Amino acid sequence: MAEKQNTMDALHAARCIADHAVRSGVLESRASCRPVYHHMGAVLADSVLQAGLNYAKVVRPRIASILRLFPQAATLTALIDVVDREGSVKFLQWEHSEKVSRFDALVDFVAEEKIDSTAELSRALQDSAFRAQIRNVRGVGPKTVDYMACLVGADCIAVDRHIRGFAECAGLEDTSYDYLRDVFSYAADLLSISRREFDAGIWLYQSEKSARQLSFEFA
Repeated sequence: MAEKQNTMDALHAARCIADHAVRSGVLESRASCRPVYHHMGAVLADSVLQAGLNYAKVVRPRIASILRLFPQAATLTALIDVVDREGSVKFLQWEHSEKVSRFDALVDFVAEEKIDSTAELSRALQDSAFRAQIRNVRGVGPKTVDYMACLVGADCIAVDRHIRGFAECAGLEDTSYDYLRDVFSYAADLLSISRREFDAGIWLYQSEKSARQLSFEFA
């Protein structure tokens, strides 16, 4: 009974999110979804770099450089060879030790799991046991796991500050990760759009909203 009530609560909240998205014009942007990479180096680098950094100005150019300079690093085996030869700092174009060590730990974990391709990683990320294990890598939380899943083609929501901000504007009070992921997933379903597309639309809407607010503050 409690589980049924929780589901009903989530569905009611999803309707609130869907209605707010329509009123806000989120669906009008038709933002392109996050790219699907068939390149293990790009997937793991993007997953590590994205947290806490400006994606358009900092992360995206580095991923573009990885794809251009290291096209051979499409499998984990090839990525390890590149990192052994060039070093993680050069590969990521990032010197801060926290993200570099997290990248190295993530590479080691995936290697231990004997996952070589993004297709294999995509299948593994559908398994709850694997998703729990990968979170043992220091600094890898539920958002990073869902974000990584998006990068290898899964149709899911990665709850970030943009999702949380949108939820707050829609009047939601429960900000727990799993709850918001379910609510926004249901909302996308109600709107008959892919969850990846809904995620991208909210990201664009909230980013532009923040940029407008900053321009007003400094005007």
